[in-house]
Amino acid sequence: MIEPIDSALEKNFVEVVEMIQSAKQTVMQTMNAQLVELYWQVGAYISQKLKQSEWGDAVVPQLAEYLDRNQPGLRGFTRANLFRMRKFYETYSNDEKVAPLVRQLPWTHNLIILNQSKRPEEREFYLRLAIQEKWSKRELERQFKAALFERSVLNPVKVTPLVTQSHPNVLDVFRDAYVLEFLDLPEQHTEADLHGRLLRQLKDFLAELGRDFCFVGSEYPLQVGGRDFALDLLFFHRGLNCLVAVELKVGYFEPEYLGKLNFYLEALDRDERKPHEKPAIGVLLCATKDDEVVEYALNRSLSPALIAEYQTQLPDKALLQAKLHEFYMLNSLEKNED
Repeated sequence: MIEPIDSALEKNFVEVVEMIQSAKQTVMQTMNAQLVELYWQVGAYISQKLKQSEWGDAVVPQLAEYLDRNQPGLRGFTRANLFRMRKFYETYSNDEKVAPLVRQLPWTHNLIILNQSKRPEEREFYLRLAIQEKWSKRELERQFKAALFERSVLNPVKVTPLVTQSHPNVLDVFRDAYVLEFLDLPEQHTEADLHGRLLRQLKDFLAELGRDFCFVGSEYPLQVGGRDFALDLLFFHRGLNCLVAVELKVGYFEPEYLGKLNFYLEALDRDERKPHEKPAIGVLLCATKDDEVVEYALNRSLSPALIAEYQTQLPDKALLQAKLHEFYMLNSLEKNED
């Protein structure tokens, strides 16, 4: 019979478990980095042999067969993977800015980015975000399906002038639209439906918001002048060092919504903000918005706020890619004219 463990001992045992888990994670990270470096070196070797015409393409399948025959149990060196290693090396070898990034991600992440990106800018975009946000393979694939790069280029986030003054890095944190397909909301839904499902799937919502967002509370109570108010959602952003108030609207953005959000931000700054924290930021998360109305509403606002859409379904990526192609074509023509 196993004797029960007292609380002091259990705390010690938990610390040992944490040490083991930390060491395992370090080992995995080191192994991943070494594996990617190995694939880089093999890709470089194959690339140079082919470029110097010492090998023809038919030699690569022979190499795969040779490795399979002479290195039993060796995995990952199939014909297809060897050609992927060559492509991996040739894609990044001349890019001194991006090449170091690939070594910070597992091979599977690198393959997803390499195979699904259409442009060098897109590859760098996903490499940096995958490292910054520590995306899993599943989340990285989801962001490709959600066309995050296309949306970020075509629809950059719009904020009030005061936000960029108090928080210079704010444009790297927030988005113009958030994709919430994981909520499985019906087309007709209420603010209560949206609020409730966000809370039930808070982990997914935090992943969509970004790694540095920490949840503080729902229907967060604010008392002003003897009256009680409730803020829909309150977060704290570690990088920006400030509270982030989120108000939910299931219809079109209306300019008057900013007034209520401004009131909440004033209450947070006066009564909730700690001395070392920066002023709070407000986000109006609406089902849809007119960009021109948003621009007018934000232009003279003295509040650190932004308006973003939420989308209940994955966007049409093919349509966004076509629009992005037009965008780059127009930019190219304008540069040529200059």
